[in-house]
Amino acid sequence: MTQSIDPEPPPPLAIARIFRARRETVFNAWSHAEHVKHWFSPRTYSVPDARVEMHVGGAFEVCMRSPSGEAHWTRGTFVEVTPHSRLVIDLHAHDPQGRPLLRAYTEVTFTDALPDGTRIDIAQTYTFVDPAMAALMVAGAPEGWRTTLDKLEQELLRMSGVPERASVTHGGFQLERHYDASIDRVWTALTDPAAKQKWFVGPPGEWELLERQMDVRTGGRERVRGRFKSGVVSTFDASYHDVVRHERLVYSYVMYMDDRKISVSLATMQIKADNNGAKLTVTEHGAFLDGYDDAGSREHGTAYLLDGLGASLAD
Repeated sequence: MTQSIDPEPPPPLAIARIFRARRETVFNAWSHAEHVKHWFSPRTYSVPDARVEMHVGGAFEVCMRSPSGEAHWTRGTFVEVTPHSRLVIDLHAHDPQGRPLLRAYTEVTFTDALPDGTRIDIAQTYTFVDPAMAALMVAGAPEGWRTTLDKLEQELLRMSGVPERASVTHGGFQLERHYDASIDRVWTALTDPAAKQKWFVGPPGEWELLERQMDVRTGGRERVRGRFKSGVVSTFDASYHDVVRHERLVYSYVMYMDDRKISVSLATMQIKADNNGAKLTVTEHGAFLDGYDDAGSREHGTAYLLDGLGASLAD
């Protein structure tokens, strides 16, 4: 009598994809059931039901419906959650009758790639419960993930508010302020993190700081995120291209409202001596994207901040 031998599990699956979306947006696509329902299934399948509780021990459960109407549940729990960087999910796939087929230990890493892009690396390690059926599923996993990530790409566009037809409009302004302060004090207010956080903020009681990073040097970056009382999160993401001490700053920045990129701007700040004080001139050119109507709000907002800078110098 010959004893049957179960097939050995295959080596781990490794698949990677680069998306033209920020890490926060790509991570959020895994974070909420309403997003997961739009993409977490191969082509021709749909997701009528999902449950996502993004914390260690929380549920990640997805019902995939086949073209013939059969429901295939994948049920798992979060083993590791590192916001915007890494997820580990212990997944278990079942057949339409609810019988377990395989375990897929899934590791997902999120890294920056390209300007405003994100690379995700997915590794799955399999343990067979029903070897015959599980082997068929694993054989189709690379193609299944490929078409699933195609759907994720479309969901990221939807989340970012990109319309079917892209558009861009341009605008610019120049503002001047005289401050009764030395050039050195004005320069410090623009470049020192502790000094800048006194004035580079949203309206008191209407805006809550979520994140602040600042490195003012040629090639340095600055990033400020805050939540308005309405719940909308604004993100200022800047790169410094030219820094001349006590004279000028030249930088570009991208603005986001939630996950939607609304503008890309180039700005210059110049400082000159002026009647025992300092004159600051701000010149900005902006590209406003995909139907976003600035209606002068960027100029008004910058004027508000420059007035706040002046108040901080008077302290």
